Amino acid sequence: MYYLRPASHLMALLLIFAFVINSCQPVKEERPNVLWIVSEDNSPFLGAYGDEFATTPNLDQLAARGILYHNAFSPAPVCAPTRSSIITGVYANSLGTHQMRSNYPIPENFQFYPALVKAVGYYCTNNSKKDYNTIDQETAWDESGNKAHYKNRKEGQPFFHIYNFGISHESSVHKSIPNEELRHDPEQVPIPPYHPKTPEMKHDWAQYYDKVEDLDTRVGEVLEELEEAGEAENTIILYYSDHGGVLGRSKRFMYESGLKVPLIVYLPEKYQHLANEKPGTSTDRFVNLVDMGPTLLNVLGIDIPGHMQGKPFLGANAPVLDKTYGFRGRMDERFDLVRSVRDKKYRYIRNYMPHRIYGQYIEYLWRAPSMKSWEQAFINGELNETQSAFWKQKPAEELYDITKDPHNVNNLANDPEYTDVIQRMRGDNIAWQKEVMDVGFIPEPMIERLTKNKIMYEYMRQGEIPFDRIIETADLATRKEPGLLKEIADGLNDTNPAVRYWAVVGCVINYTEAMEYKAQMTDLTQDAEVAVRIVAAEALYNLGEKEMAVDALIQALENEYEMARTMALNVLELMGEDARKALPATKALLENASKKNSYDVRAAQRLVEKLETAAVVPTLAG
Repeated sequence: MYYLRPASHLMALLLIFAFVINSCQPVKEERPNVLWIVSEDNSPFLGAYGDEFATTPNLDQLAARGILYHNAFSPAPVCAPTRSSIITGVYANSLGTHQMRSNYPIPENFQFYPALVKAVGYYCTNNSKKDYNTIDQETAWDESGNKAHYKNRKEGQPFFHIYNFGISHESSVHKSIPNEELRHDPEQVPIPPYHPKTPEMKHDWAQYYDKVEDLDTRVGEVLEELEEAGEAENTIILYYSDHGGVLGRSKRFMYESGLKVPLIVYLPEKYQHLANEKPGTSTDRFVNLVDMGPTLLNVLGIDIPGHMQGKPFLGANAPVLDKTYGFRGRMDERFDLVRSVRDKKYRYIRNYMPHRIYGQYIEYLWRAPSMKSWEQAFINGELNETQSAFWKQKPAEELYDITKDPHNVNNLANDPEYTDVIQRMRGDNIAWQKEVMDVGFIPEPMIERLTKNKIMYEYMRQGEIPFDRIIETADLATRKEPGLLKEIADGLNDTNPAVRYWAVVGCVINYTEAMEYKAQMTDLTQDAEVAVRIVAAEALYNLGEKEMAVDALIQALENEYEMARTMALNVLELMGEDARKALPATKALLENASKKNSYDVRAAQRLVEKLETAAVVPTLAG
């Protein structure tokens, strides 16, 4: 028998004691790495989502090992306002950063979320797109650029890394690839019912599926790289797209095709407790991309700032939501204002500029051959009713049963059977606008002026503006319902310029009833707020005062604010030949422009092109 010596016996007791003490201490959980893989401009065109035409083996395999989200949506159907929402955790229409490619400021204490992750010791890298639609916070990332990589971190340091791939971006179909080089057959590609089957449309769709396949290949390389680095089982992976897309009526538009995005979450075994769902399953839990930052913070145990409006969908106490919201503002050189509410069965859309057609010309969008072919087919009278709707004015409200109508072509808004649904979702929409203090109802020329010395998020909350009155006026003014104008017209004399603006918009939309307010429209072309002057000119044009209207818009072309000039050019273009008097002023704008690709320049170039080629354009009241 072996006996311990006294010293050895003592050492053994000490070892046993140390073991017992250590076993009673809570085990500190290893901090996960987090990898986001972001694609651009694509809806859920993946095999994992049931798209049999797609070639996406790597993403399909990731979904098979992870969680597939069926109700993931972007807050806006375009990149910059969505990315503004993601980086701040606040809806861009609440911040005033909702207009495409604007640069309006946000509150100084609203840190971009990666700065909060850096503060707890993570190495935060972004490769490489920002496009935050506001003033950049350059120290938010440890590295941001096309060389940024998690491998540059200190040994043992956890990382948060974003790969952003533009492979499937809209620009991928601007240059046409010969048919014989395409891997996806244009004659077999699925075409949504709102698109005509022109050769260009079929080709662009097939080429786009090729680009999604290329994206998938790149995702496979990233996942293999992670494996080789020995970090695969230490890393939480999220794949998503920044919004839907990419062909006409998807990106930029408030349908499933523009707002619904793919989202796959992979959790290694030791982190699977962070989700309610099991690996290899799917969920109908609602996610909005504004939730991404709060979710990351929640997963890492970092307190979510109180101003963030997004909600975590992973980690402790993640709420289960029953609806989500979306917004659209100005898209490049064209003004629009749309809001949307989506629950598990219906999508409600509220158009606040129903007097404009869906298919307003946007220079960048028109670079796709499919867009030109679609427009030409409409001009030629070759489209059916569903395909033609894009080229006509919008209804004030739209309602779609997603379960029966995934392409959103059968508008149920005026169907008596759905009265309760539309009233409920109409109320949800207005309640959300009030909750976030929606800056979109302030005309952008006014925002551009105010942000010289104000921050819109703060301005909306300081009690300086009658927000409820603005919302109410905008709602009544844009309903396209006979008999409302007398109620709307009370706002023509309001002390607040945004209320006056919407009251005048009501006269533009309801121009057949607006003759008794003609004198007021004339006076309002001299209003202190340029946005009011512009819409008053539009109203006067519809009331037959064409020369007076054009003169007022020519004056607006000399305004110091780009968005005022752009708005005036939008109206002039719709006047067709009647706008010819503005041609010298428009050319002068082009000659004197300091930025040759600004939005007023793009709109001016289009107006000159139309007038000098005598192109046929619809009239404002048409």
